[in-house]
Amino acid sequence: MFTPKSRSSYAENQVVSTTIIGAGAVISGNIESTGDIRIDGTLKGNLTCKAKILLGPEAVIEGDIIANQADILGRVQGKVSVSDILYLHGKAVVEGNIHTAKLQIESTASFNGECQMGANIVELNIDVSKAVNE
Repeated sequence: MFTPKSRSSYAENQVVSTTIIGAGAVISGNIESTGDIRIDGTLKGNLTCKAKILLGPEAVIEGDIIANQADILGRVQGKVSVSDILYLHGKAVVEGNIHTAKLQIESTASFNGECQMGANIVELNIDVSKAVNE
């Protein structure tokens, strides 16, 4: 009647999950996720995601971001490393260096720092970050 799930199907389900941190939440510490993550609150720490990050208009990140893709509408104070595409929407503010393969910035968004683009730049920076963290 009931069949137990194998470990591989459990792991696959974890990859497609989405984590949501609501408005008003304040988290101190690093966050790592294999699935998508949406943040509308405040994170005082680094954020690492193997999928897509969405930072809402009220989101504040005080730390570095490493992700596959990112849509930023809020504020980031730290380095942003994205291996695919980074979108800065609305009144997004990034105060730190950006390393990405592709970048799209709306006219109302801004960033203060250096920007390095291209697939080789992103791969190099993400590999260095992993080596430092290990």
